[in-house]
Amino acid sequence: MKALGIGALSQLTGCNIETIRYYEKIGVMTIADRTAGGHRQYENEQVKRLFLIVRCRQLGFSIDEIRTLLSLVDGGNPSCSEVKSVTEEHLSDVQQKIADLRKLEDVLKKMVAECSGTKVPDCPIIEALYAA
Repeated sequence: MKALGIGALSQLTGCNIETIRYYEKIGVMTIADRTAGGHRQYENEQVKRLFLIVRCRQLGFSIDEIRTLLSLVDGGNPSCSEVKSVTEEHLSDVQQKIADLRKLEDVLKKMVAECSGTKVPDCPIIEALYAA
């Protein structure tokens, strides 16, 4: 595959150009070589790396979790058990967030059910929010 400029990489991966630059700045993406004119040129391995980063972000992995996964990849011989461990920890966090969202949903449903929706001076939703 021929080297890609940052615009082509952005289009291919769906990752914003500024985000690609940010990933380089924080060291998640390797710094691209530059042409004589100063334009970034991304090689196949960098393209694959960005696809991995983008997919991880879509799945809610934090930058630190992505760094951990990339450090395993960068080591040259990532252990599936190590990758699984990071992913299991992330799954646990996602499950906790889902549980918290379900509790939030229950509270909001209760608040909505207690409100008649008519034009009365005392709104039970506002009163519940004051109490929180």
